[in-house]
Amino acid sequence: MKSCFRAWRAATRCDIARRRWRRRPLHAARRQRGFNLIELMVVLVILGLLAGLVGPRLLSRVDTSKVATADTQVKMLRSALLTYRLDVGQFPSTSDGLGALMRPPADVADYWRGPYLDDEVPLDPWRAPYRYEFPASNLQGFALYSLGADSAPGGEGINEDVGYLSDKS
Repeated sequence: MKSCFRAWRAATRCDIARRRWRRRPLHAARRQRGFNLIELMVVLVILGLLAGLVGPRLLSRVDTSKVATADTQVKMLRSALLTYRLDVGQFPSTSDGLGALMRPPADVADYWRGPYLDDEVPLDPWRAPYRYEFPASNLQGFALYSLGADSAPGGEGINEDVGYLSDKS
């Protein structure tokens, strides 16, 4: 009895497998997953065209955003310098520089109530230190600026100096 059942079960399995094979379309057996070379080349060409059109527009936005970032950082540093002046009675000297906002100079340690910044003095967006001079001949009494993208005095556009410049500059 057991052997008959086994034979019937094996035959049924073979019949089921044969019926499944017959129901499949011929092209389904040859179907492969993935992309062919032509499809990949078309996608790469489209991506290249998009990068060529959109890339330059995005890069110009990066440059203008760096100028805006430098302007914002200069205003933040100016605010910290004004708070320093309220506590100490004068702006830090050129030799003390912006480091006086984080660590008290020896000659004003009794009046210093800092640090006046949450973090260290930031670099400008072009990874150069901000320039600070005291005294300066302008309305603020100090010069605080970034030299811009070219790291040279003067310039236009993204190379223009950003901040509070001395009138003689």
